[in-house]
Amino acid sequence: MSDLPENTRQAGHDIHPMFLRRWSPRAFTGEEMPVADLMRMFEAANWAPSAFNYQPWQFVYARRETPEWGTFLNLLVPGNQMWAHAASALVFLVSDRFMRLPGADPRPDYSHSFDTGAAWGYLALQCERMGYAAHGMTGFDRERAYEVLEVPEDGYRIEAAVAIGKQASPAVLPEAMQAREKPNTRKPVEESVFEGVFRAAT
Repeated sequence: MSDLPENTRQAGHDIHPMFLRRWSPRAFTGEEMPVADLMRMFEAANWAPSAFNYQPWQFVYARRETPEWGTFLNLLVPGNQMWAHAASALVFLVSDRFMRLPGADPRPDYSHSFDTGAAWGYLALQCERMGYAAHGMTGFDRERAYEVLEVPEDGYRIEAAVAIGKQASPAVLPEAMQAREKPNTRKPVEESVFEGVFRAAT
C-alpha cells in the first residue's frame, strides 16, 4: 500500500483528471533528476500562450548535487528550506517587464506576469504527466535573488521559485508539516465566475 497521501479531490464539472492529480507537495525523495527530464518540463512551459507571442518567461535552475544547489537553496526563506532541500531541482521564474521587439524601442509588457504564470502552469502539468511534482513559492529573499541570479531589477521581475522532484511520504517532513501534506480543495467555480458583470468577493 502506498504511504503517499490519498487524493480525494472532486471537480464540480467534468474536467481531465490531470488537473485533480496535480498538487503541490512538500515531501520529496531527494533523488537526482536527469537534465533531459527538466528540459522536457521547460519545453512544455515554452508552449504557453503569450501576448504577441513574445514569451516573456525565463527560467534559471539548479539541480541537486551541482555546485549551484546550495546557492539556490539559501535564497529560500528558512521555512521553505526545511523541505525544499530534498527536491531534485530548484527553478526561479523570471519575466521580462518589456517587449523588446526587433526594430522597435522597448515598451512595457502589460501581461508579462500573466504570461509567465501560464508558462508555470504548463510546466506544473508536464511535471505531473512525467511522475514528478512541482511546488511554486514566493517565499524567497527577493533582494538577494536579483543579485545572486544576476537578474537586472530594472527590466525583469523574479516571479516565483519552484521546487521539483519525486514525491515522498509525508513522514520525511518535520512533524509540524506532516498533517497538511495532502491535496487541498477549491471553492466552487460558481463563486468566481460571473456572467455580464464582476462581483467582488463577500
